Amino acid sequence: MPIYTYECAVCGVRFDQRQRFSDAPLTECPECGGHAHRVPQPVGIVFKGSGWYAKDSKGANTLATPPKRENGASETRSEAKPDAPPASADAGADKSE
Repeated sequence: MPIYTYECAVCGVRFDQRQRFSDAPLTECPECGGHAHRVPQPVGIVFKGSGWYAKDSKGANTLATPPKRENGASETRSEAKPDAPPASADAGADKSE
């Protein structure tokens, strides 16, 4: 059962009352008999970790992008096929004859 905080509008006394969700809110102060109202309290639950905030779900998806490579890594790919002639050079030579 939750504990609700009440405040009296007449004397300003604050008090806590343990009540069920189905119980009606208190309207009378136990000290002076004046009008009491429920005081909103912060939520007692905290979400931690990624995925709970709007900023985590918006923007670029970093999981789908390939890792950044250094200049040396990209040069090794071009050096891997030095013997293969370009296809466009052969096609142009056949058409000119």
